[in-house]
Amino acid sequence: MNAAKVREKIAFTILGLITLLIVLPIILTILYVVKNGAGSVTWEFISQEPRHGMREGGIFPAIIGTIVLIIGTMLFSLPLGILSAIYLVEYAKDNLFTRLIKLSVVNLSGIPSIVYGLFGFTLFVVFLNFGTSILAGSLTLAIMSLPVIITATKEALESVPFTYREISLSLGATKWQTIRYCVLPYSIPGILTGTVLSLSRAAGETAPILFTVAAFYLPRLPHSVFDQVMALPYHLYVISTQVPNMPARLSFATGLVLIGLVFLMNLVSIILRAHYRKKKQW
Repeated sequence: MNAAKVREKIAFTILGLITLLIVLPIILTILYVVKNGAGSVTWEFISQEPRHGMREGGIFPAIIGTIVLIIGTMLFSLPLGILSAIYLVEYAKDNLFTRLIKLSVVNLSGIPSIVYGLFGFTLFVVFLNFGTSILAGSLTLAIMSLPVIITATKEALESVPFTYREISLSLGATKWQTIRYCVLPYSIPGILTGTVLSLSRAAGETAPILFTVAAFYLPRLPHSVFDQVMALPYHLYVISTQVPNMPARLSFATGLVLIGLVFLMNLVSIILRAHYRKKKQW
């Protein structure tokens, strides 16, 4: 075996060990949650409302509240994020202004979620007078999700070969027809990846909804977008830190349901992404 092969083998071994060190704690954490919470995840726990100070009953309102917030976040962030990325990639000229916008979008991804929560509280709850509501919470989470969606969509659009655009335009198609029929269909896998990553983060965030929508104890379903809701991340925080004598198994069960919800979102994304990737021809 020559020296190059030896160096390559050593490099692959080191990379494998680093990957194992990163993945192993995550796997152990999930297994620990499953071990301590799986026994309490019953149909009654999922389908009933909390009772007796949340020490009994289920988490159904928190599940519905989380799903409503995810849907609201997607409705506000997905169209705006995709259209913004299309403009930056397909229409905007490469100048100092657009480069600053792209840099700002990347930097916004690193802002702590608590800052988004304070911004959402000031703008939507106080200034626009939406109150602590689904609308205010969804808009706050949407703003937090936009940088990831824009970045992922931009990279997905840029990955489509430029020859697709040239051929479409040479055949007489308009700019928008080219984007609609020759670029976007091949960008869907990347767009789905960015969308699910951003929505998964939004589903597990506590700080933004703490200021804008989450209720401490509200054992009923919302009736309008101006209602408060319970949500799984905040509910998990409350029963773990604010409710005395709370059985630990209920906290682990709630965490397991939240993990399962995020896993289900990613599973659907993987299936859809695999379906659309089969249509790629390059």
